Amino acid sequence: MVQAVSNSNNMSNSQGNPGGNDASKKSGIKVLQAGENLFHENDLASSLFIIQKGQIRLFRPKGRGFVELAILRAGEVIGEMAFFDDAAKKRSCSAEAIVNTDIIEISFEAFSKAMDKLNPWFKTIVNTLVKRLKKSNDTVKSLESNSISYGRDGKVSNYKFFTNLDVARALSTFYLVAKTHGEVRGVQMAIHMNMLKFYMFDIYNFPEIKFEEVMNLFRELEMIEMKEDKDGLLNEIRINKLETFRSLMKFFNNQRHAGEDDELMISAKCERFLKRIYDQVDAERSTQKIVEADLSEILADFKHRNIPIDEEDLKDAIEAGFVGEIIVGHNNQLICDVEILKLRENFPIIVMVNKIKKLNEAKSKV
Repeated sequence: MVQAVSNSNNMSNSQGNPGGNDASKKSGIKVLQAGENLFHENDLASSLFIIQKGQIRLFRPKGRGFVELAILRAGEVIGEMAFFDDAAKKRSCSAEAIVNTDIIEISFEAFSKAMDKLNPWFKTIVNTLVKRLKKSNDTVKSLESNSISYGRDGKVSNYKFFTNLDVARALSTFYLVAKTHGEVRGVQMAIHMNMLKFYMFDIYNFPEIKFEEVMNLFRELEMIEMKEDKDGLLNEIRINKLETFRSLMKFFNNQRHAGEDDELMISAKCERFLKRIYDQVDAERSTQKIVEADLSEILADFKHRNIPIDEEDLKDAIEAGFVGEIIVGHNNQLICDVEILKLRENFPIIVMVNKIKKLNEAKSKV
């Protein structure tokens, strides 16, 4: 069993498996014996941990064995990514003590208060992330390269320039920097390029080539725009809707653990069809839950402009529950019901997923 011991800060302690499902767990120091698990893959997460003494191995089951992800030592942090995801809160791997190990458990509630105040806990966590992420980056690269095989038509099979983890890391870093260092500029949030690069490169060891593609992607999606800073240089990043970064990050973090049947699959043609429906029903401002869309009008316009999209291309959206089945109304008019709230919340996700898919396909060409 994990034993709780008191510390000099008089933090509240708890007994039991720290990787369990008790979301009311308090912060405190805990002792793990060699070979004892801190948590298992897919356990619900309510805390992050700082290793005070000892070593922890991170691993994931694969076939009859395991994939070793990293070995963490004193001063390093475990379990911080789940803090940003209110929906999933699941561990992405298992953690086990290699030797007798003392860890400091910090509940997400306590960490949230600490981050808001930018107290020493937050600074400690940021500083110790550097070594961990640099070490794990080599492992990730190795795993990615081992999964690459050559396919047909001059493409690399299974290769992805942007993984769901890459996107989740980029989005969460933007969100973190904006929350801790951002300044309000009207309805926008402003962060400086130098501060973002410090977090991206020095702390999270994010590849520079991927960073440039991320910036281009976010600009294309109108999530950010560049403005001059006080020195007259285009180094001030204006974030249009900060909450969009958080919702997108949660989605891509969830997709890391989703099976093929759970992945969001909306074709490019379906996305274009949905965009026309979105505009027609004024989904951005509508206060109704369900409205009716006139598909005949949209299809007639596609035909007039020689755009090869028909009602069959709406199938993905119907299966995903964004719109209802197509029915024939008055005067043989094709109509369907639109789930306004669901479409409004998920349309930015659909657009981003397809942008990344297109970019990955381009990068996979040999």
